Amino acid sequence: MSEPRKLEVLRAIVEDYVHTREPVGSKALVERHHLGVSSATIRNDMAALEEEGLIAAPHTSSGRIPTDKGYRLFVDQLSSVKPLSAAERRAISVLLEGSTNLDDVLERTVRALAHLTNQVAVVQYPRSATATVRHIEFVSLAARQVLVVLILASGKVEQTVIDIGASVDDAALAGLRQVFLAGISGLAVSQLAEAAAGLPATVPPDVQGPAARLAQGLALLARHARDDRIVMAGTANLARSNNDFPLSIGPVLDALEEQVVLLRLLEAMAQDSLGMAVVIGRENPHDSLSEASVVATSYGPGETAKLGVVGPTRMDYPNTMSSVRAVAQYLSRILAG
Repeated sequence: MSEPRKLEVLRAIVEDYVHTREPVGSKALVERHHLGVSSATIRNDMAALEEEGLIAAPHTSSGRIPTDKGYRLFVDQLSSVKPLSAAERRAISVLLEGSTNLDDVLERTVRALAHLTNQVAVVQYPRSATATVRHIEFVSLAARQVLVVLILASGKVEQTVIDIGASVDDAALAGLRQVFLAGISGLAVSQLAEAAAGLPATVPPDVQGPAARLAQGLALLARHARDDRIVMAGTANLARSNNDFPLSIGPVLDALEEQVVLLRLLEAMAQDSLGMAVVIGRENPHDSLSEASVVATSYGPGETAKLGVVGPTRMDYPNTMSSVRAVAQYLSRILAG
């Protein structure tokens, strides 16, 4: 069996199984694909593929389905990521346009990606430890209650209400905001808490107590801003694929709920020459995802965060990869402003 024909037969089996969910036989391959050889030759080719562990028979005397190893060879042979159609690009544009802040952008992004792929879409929040402070606001809500707002250059917004321990009029609060803004604007989030802690000593004694409370509030927001989080959409798509998980869909759903598993996986996934990262079935270091595949790519300034999809190994990899990359490019352009 020649290497080109082996790859062609494997490609045909993968494509047919992905679209029909049924094991693929030699007769079906001859009828659906122009492989230029007889059914007997295809049967011999399939036997060779099975011997190499690239396909397997789920039942006695049945057709064959791809194994994790077969899917891996199929994905590795993709020489390019095909562009989306004009209709698909319009759909992404419509779903993402009008976003008002980072939270809204990411929510719309996962909805768009879940819609395009019919899989579970996940997006990792941009890394904020190195993100810089763009702006802060102190808004008086009551006698001692102040809304503290932290806005990062990445577009991320964090806010909290704190008790500043004493009444401060609007003019004095505005003055404190100016002192804090001058002291921390442009700093990385990782530097914010230490810088803010030294600012109360620079203000008049009568507002040093409230200033110290404000510094504590900003430090709290800085910690929240650095939390690793993901946004997810399309879990119902996975539930509709229940038959694609022979053992149980439960562990996959548990992994989605336990976000730390996905965060660690996304961080560890290495991208290939196409800029894509694909982990298939048992390649996954987490047992709970051993029956799932994850397709992801980086996005945003510095490309320090990833977005992608989680679904069964019986996945339309070419279309999924093109959708993931296209949505990542749209998201990067939006964040770049």
